[in-house]
Amino acid sequence: MHQRSWLSLISLPLVALYTWPVVLQNVSSARASRGVQQEVKGAGQDPLSGLADIQDVLGIVRDNYVDRPDMEKVVGGGIMATLERAHPLNAFLTPEDLRLPDPGPAGLGMKVVKRRIYAQVVAVRPGSPAAEAGILGGDVIRKIDGESVGLMSAWTLERRLRGPNGSDVELLRYAGATGNLAKVSLHRALPTRPAIEVRKDDKAYLVTLPDLGPGRADELKAALKDLDRARPLVLDLRLCMGGELEEAAKAAGCFASGPATLVTVQEAAAREGEVKDAPVSVVPSDLAAFPKAVVLTGLGTFGAPEALASALKKLGLQVYGERTYGLGVERARINLKQGGAVELVVKRWLGAGGEKLDRAGVEPTTALKGLKPTEDPLPKLLPLLEAQPGKPADKPAGKAAFLLFPGLRPATAVEVA
Repeated sequence: MHQRSWLSLISLPLVALYTWPVVLQNVSSARASRGVQQEVKGAGQDPLSGLADIQDVLGIVRDNYVDRPDMEKVVGGGIMATLERAHPLNAFLTPEDLRLPDPGPAGLGMKVVKRRIYAQVVAVRPGSPAAEAGILGGDVIRKIDGESVGLMSAWTLERRLRGPNGSDVELLRYAGATGNLAKVSLHRALPTRPAIEVRKDDKAYLVTLPDLGPGRADELKAALKDLDRARPLVLDLRLCMGGELEEAAKAAGCFASGPATLVTVQEAAAREGEVKDAPVSVVPSDLAAFPKAVVLTGLGTFGAPEALASALKKLGLQVYGERTYGLGVERARINLKQGGAVELVVKRWLGAGGEKLDRAGVEPTTALKGLKPTEDPLPKLLPLLEAQPGKPADKPAGKAAFLLFPGLRPATAVEVA
């Protein structure tokens, strides 16, 4: 079983299912109960024996803290912290959360990841409200409409950035490039579906794939059909954010000459030590091969596009750019007896080359540092293609560098619009 899933499954019943009912009990009775339990079952036999310590701590906080605490918030905060420590996409939803109406279809056009007390902007779609406001990848969001991001789960964060079309939202933004902290007002807008762009340069083709939503693989196949195979082709995935594995399998087939693996999906085991693996295969197409095709990745390459990049790398295509961020997971909502729910990561993806796409992402064969997500890559790529066409890089790419906090590692991100 995946370590994070195991931690979540253990931590959740410890805190969510058993803690709150005993807050109202007396501390002494909790200790007495623990003593009886140890006599009956013996030390170390009960996997939930540590609950008594949690009960004691909550009772002490309730009875002795200098201010009278809101125990419902204390317990809720503990559950949320436990889930987020297991994985940033995990979230605890109260019964009141489940009754909230949909906030609206409009958003800001950026992807963020919750990192404890802030949300880091990882990618911004060109032409979106976030892009027009000057928000860049690497920026940090500290507050949304005056409320600290640290108090929000990933689920709440996503909701707060969505809303009706044209509605306003105020962000407290720390600019990674300048270090300025300032409030930024934005107007939400409906998401658009950018077209696949094909730029025909004198020396190469640049094909920009915005996402892997429904129908993208067929669009990509149509865009590649009549291109000259003798000319180098660069598949730009730097801002290819999200989509479906089925589309990734078909898109990879545009460059595959035979059967191949796209990704392996690992899910929680039914018994300890058992791992369920479900390989997803590349779907070959009838297109002629591109002998000089390469892939361009970045921190804005999320989810299914990471599976595509890994498969193309395994098929022998050179990958340039930066390491992808790591969003190869799937979530499920599990209802709780008390009326709330938990959104829990239950599956992770392994790339065709064995990459853990929920952690490390896909590492390029050649690093292109300092290349902005919307910058024309051909001036930097063409000399490399001409010097070493089709050959691996002599020096492997290093880990992606973050603009802000040293030691900050890629974590799973959440798409907020």
